[in-house]
Amino acid sequence: MTPADPRAAAAPPPPAPLYQPQRPPRSQWVPVRGFEYHVRSWGDPSLVTPQRPPLVLAHGFMDIGASFQFLVDALAAQEGERRYILAMDWRGFGLTRGPATDNFWFPDYLGDLDALLSLAPLGLDPKSPVDLLGHSMGGNVAMTYAGVQPARVRRLVNIEGYGLPRGQAEEAPSRLARWLNHLRHPHGLRPYADAKGVQTRLQENNPRLSDARAGWLARQWAAPGEDGLWHILAHPAHKNINPLIYRVEEVLACWARITAPVLWVEGADSETSHWWGDRFPRAEFEARLAAVGSLERHTLAQAGHMLHHDQPDVLARHLRAFLDLP
Repeated sequence: MTPADPRAAAAPPPPAPLYQPQRPPRSQWVPVRGFEYHVRSWGDPSLVTPQRPPLVLAHGFMDIGASFQFLVDALAAQEGERRYILAMDWRGFGLTRGPATDNFWFPDYLGDLDALLSLAPLGLDPKSPVDLLGHSMGGNVAMTYAGVQPARVRRLVNIEGYGLPRGQAEEAPSRLARWLNHLRHPHGLRPYADAKGVQTRLQENNPRLSDARAGWLARQWAAPGEDGLWHILAHPAHKNINPLIYRVEEVLACWARITAPVLWVEGADSETSHWWGDRFPRAEFEARLAAVGSLERHTLAQAGHMLHHDQPDVLARHLRAFLDLP
């Protein structure tokens, strides 16, 4: 019998099993302002009470509604499947379908959210408030919406929705010129050879993601195309520069009208300087938060910007306590 060659390469380890959702969602498509919006829901409207209204989750830039699955599961583990929860894919993201476009505008997210919150097929009553949670870009949408339509929001949760650096009027010509250049020369989104490539990209962005969670998210965040490659489920026009100047005074005028209690949650390891350098100092953001009347704050250890991926159990505990306040 020939002994095994010790130099022979070891067989690669089998891939990690994918994350298995503990509270699987239902998918449906509803008409919203010329789009067919994809909405995931957990539970059904029979769970709604005045003390426990629907919880609506708004994802961030280049993300999808499925991103909240870990948080939904953590909530269910702590309180049972007692809450009706919905998460949309914003226009131009995920499985939401819409007309051809070369640009997306922030006010349209407000219009879409307002329409969604009135849709009977989703079990939503335009006369009843919801609990609204937004992450990153979704947090900015949620904050603005709660100021513009304060009667529609009972509790408001902002997860790292910082807003943007203050815009200056003199920036307008160069921003508009760059926008026109992007329209003439559209951006593309990088495809990947397979789901494993997408998973690697997600884990490069967030090294805290386990193989099981990253592998599952990869199959929600991207899909195979006719060319055999995996493509991110996002419209490339999202990569165009925003031609509008960010007007802080207008934003704060909306925030000042928020009547709902607000929960602000951030990751201890988030590094906003990577996004904006010194253009948006922390002191300026603290001054913006001061415009909010009723504010509860938490910082989660061992969590970065995607803290609903990094610490869903801890976030769920804070969320549950906040939403169940009398």
